Amino acid sequence: MGGVEWLMDREHRVLSGAMKAALRLIYPAQCLCCGAGVADGGEGAVHLCAECWPEAAFITGACCDCCGAPLPDDGTGAGAVLVCDDCLGAVRPWTRGRAAMVYAGTGRRLVLALKHGDRLDLAGPMAGWLAQAAAPLALPDMIVAPVPLHLRRLIRRKYNQSAQISGRVAHRLGLAHVPDLLVRLRHSPAQDHRSVADRFANQDGALAVHPRHAAAVAGRPVLLIDDVMASGATVHAAASALLAVGAGPIAVAVVARAVKDH
Repeated sequence: MGGVEWLMDREHRVLSGAMKAALRLIYPAQCLCCGAGVADGGEGAVHLCAECWPEAAFITGACCDCCGAPLPDDGTGAGAVLVCDDCLGAVRPWTRGRAAMVYAGTGRRLVLALKHGDRLDLAGPMAGWLAQAAAPLALPDMIVAPVPLHLRRLIRRKYNQSAQISGRVAHRLGLAHVPDLLVRLRHSPAQDHRSVADRFANQDGALAVHPRHAAAVAGRPVLLIDDVMASGATVHAAASALLAVGAGPIAVAVVARAVKDH
């Protein structure tokens, strides 16, 4: 970089920093969940108040290597591969998985606010948390793709919350993002209040790889992004569709993981 370019870059960074400082004075930092004022820890800080923070169960310790569910530390030490009982007893078409937080308390409120409350401002922080959790899953030449919405649901919501997160995760991990890699072949009723068997039946055959990407994805690893994993039926359908066209290995990363104890 030449002298003039260096000075211009430095001036841009100084002005950018000054503008951010001014905005923080005008618009003090607020809790992402409840809106209460919080101390500004700077860019990248987790802005949650003293009431919401204890209910935000970030998964930072031992977890299932397949679905990301938190597990008790059994003393096997760092680097040990742990798998939960659910994944041991189920056929998973993906190989590894991670989750940023537990789907309960603050985590549940944040996910629902993004999904149903037009809180697009949450996509950035959630993507930051998820990128950190999913970093061990990244592979060379990996494609990042969201679980898609059916057009009917997309029109109603105005955006796909998983795609809002997946693009930012891909950018943070330095991976290719293909937002339309998967498509929904049919509208599926909501998964809420269904049995595990009904959830899998509801999603069976509902997803497919977009024909324009089928050749390009063959033989390439894929990181599937979704907002929540409960039974795993939705990501099971997505991963199965990818394997059907020769993609793989498949990894899964979700913002929040539903667990039995919560």
